[in-house]
Amino acid sequence: MPLQKFHFKNLLLGEHDVPLTCIEQIVTVNDTKRKQKVLGPNQKLKFNPTELIIYCKDFRIVRFRFDEAGPESAKKVCLAIAHYSQPTDLQLLFAFEYVGEMYHNLAKVNGIDPGGGGGGIGSASAQQTPLFETYSDWDREIKRTGASEWRVCSVNEGYMISTCLPEYFVVPSSLADQDLKLYSYSFIGRRMPLWSWNHPNGSALVRMANIKDVLQQRRIDQRICNAITRSHPLRSDVYKSDLDKCLPNIQEIQAAHIKLKQLCVNEPFEETEEKWLSSLENTHWLEYIRSFLRHSAELVYMMECKHVSVVLQEEEGRDLSCVAASLIQVMLDPYFRTIVGFQSLIQKEWVMAGYQFLDRCNHLKRSDKESPLFLMFLDCVWQLLEQYPAAFEFSEVYLTLLHDSARISLFGTFLFNCPHQRVKESTEFAISKNIQLGGEKGLRFPCVWDWSLQFSSRDRLLFHNPLYVGKSAPCVHNGAMKSFKRSKKNYSSTLRGAPPALKNGIIGEQEFLPRRNSLILKLKPDLFQPAESPSHSREQFFRDWFAKPVDLHGLILPHLSATQIKLWKLCYFRWVPEAQISQGGSVTAFHRVSVLADEVDMLNRNLRHYKSNSSLQGHCTELDQSRMYFRASGFNDTSGAPDFLSSSFPFSPVGNLCRRSILGTPLSKFLSGAKIWLSTETLANED
Repeated sequence: MPLQKFHFKNLLLGEHDVPLTCIEQIVTVNDTKRKQKVLGPNQKLKFNPTELIIYCKDFRIVRFRFDEAGPESAKKVCLAIAHYSQPTDLQLLFAFEYVGEMYHNLAKVNGIDPGGGGGGIGSASAQQTPLFETYSDWDREIKRTGASEWRVCSVNEGYMISTCLPEYFVVPSSLADQDLKLYSYSFIGRRMPLWSWNHPNGSALVRMANIKDVLQQRRIDQRICNAITRSHPLRSDVYKSDLDKCLPNIQEIQAAHIKLKQLCVNEPFEETEEKWLSSLENTHWLEYIRSFLRHSAELVYMMECKHVSVVLQEEEGRDLSCVAASLIQVMLDPYFRTIVGFQSLIQKEWVMAGYQFLDRCNHLKRSDKESPLFLMFLDCVWQLLEQYPAAFEFSEVYLTLLHDSARISLFGTFLFNCPHQRVKESTEFAISKNIQLGGEKGLRFPCVWDWSLQFSSRDRLLFHNPLYVGKSAPCVHNGAMKSFKRSKKNYSSTLRGAPPALKNGIIGEQEFLPRRNSLILKLKPDLFQPAESPSHSREQFFRDWFAKPVDLHGLILPHLSATQIKLWKLCYFRWVPEAQISQGGSVTAFHRVSVLADEVDMLNRNLRHYKSNSSLQGHCTELDQSRMYFRASGFNDTSGAPDFLSSSFPFSPVGNLCRRSILGTPLSKFLSGAKIWLSTETLANED
């Protein structure tokens, strides 16, 4: 079959470039002696390599052969790559060098302005993603959600209280700054309760670290919960969820991720094909995905149906609570299912709330606390996108590229453990490089939300989901035309009919006892548990919800049966040899839906111009504007796909080095005319 033809590429990375922070392991191989060695920095290599294999954190395997290179050159190349693959200090990462050049030159670097905030996508570039670094961003979010009894607190300005909290965050209006300062000493990491979101019915979502002061624990707990209760218009009780007891810990998630990676990159595939599904089950990855979705849905029920505020409690309040808080908001608030809204959610609940990207992503390869929680969150969102595609503005390509961007050490967004670390490290770097910061709080690193730094306007169209139904779009149900309008009355009007295995998505009282490998874990509120047992009403709530028609701009809940929690193939299998299905497969469906959506847009534009009697010139200009990557050539477009499309579209580069069908790519292909150079004494004079 012909190779896939398209021009999708990353503007920052070449076809075979691997960011240093994306390298998992470097292995050298000698075929004749049947030797191999995992190569680290400052190590000696006692045999002449015939092959170099780079295992990447995005499941990619890059192979280089040395068939056309001398043995000494091959050894020097391997040692040099191993040496530079593990920077020993945060300030040695590429982002610091890049931003240092920008400040020294006071101009664009390589034609790109790395400063500024998060630009949108395509025509939405003027719509900025709030970074929640300022008082005003938090204040706007309070007003957007109608949280009238909450206020923006500036007690941590200059990081005077806690270095792992943002400078500004939201607290109950009844809590005075002096009380917050006093209470902060009792929390682990001095991480005081953080407001995340408000339901239209007044229920609040709050994140909180554990209280380490045992003597003061009950008093402070009571004071915080009373303040949250007073912030509710109905003065409803507070429901606390101990995430450390309800969800898998970061070590279990890391172990599952390692098993999943081994399974997905295993070669040859034929050896594992017969037991592949049982091997997938044994990784526990999908089991943990289901756990997060299930627990988040239970807490959605508490806010939506019981009208109570929910407090997510965790030891430090900056790992599992990032996932749970984000999923709850994606399910409840349609704004977070748009591109800009989703980006603001990640800024608010991950970047500014102090998720430890540096340690959890292990950018410097020396953390013993590595765990792919951010990937697990994106996988959970993909499950919802797969089940309710018309409810999300973004596509799975967007989610995959977002995961990849966390491994590119150019963007400051996913580089640090907390905002304070960014200020501290960048200030030290600025002093060492004689960079004048003026009134800035640290260096301004490029923001990952400015997607124009990575992709052309044409390629950014792949971020758009062709099945998405915008807020103003009509919906036909039982022959009647409806328009989606969010209001308190119909906010929770709900989705499609119940699946046959409804019991798999509902928790009954008899299932509350935890058992080994169980996905069904009882919520353990530590304070103010509602008097009525929630099991029966929760089951009825889910049953009623699934029986109603879909409201794309209201609440969505996940289907949790085993058949409906799937493996995210586009993300995990994109480097495996593609399935080549002529005129078939999911990518063909994506192409045809895109063309159909573009035809609908063309028709809408024609109707608007017809009604307004606009000029032909303006008509042609607007027709050129499309949010689809694949466009219709005209109405009733019956043409096939323009190029051959593979199952891993758009991630299959021509000449993919990872294909198992080839032994590798001669390094001379990439080093033609280049000199093998060494710049450290460590690598010289090797035997």
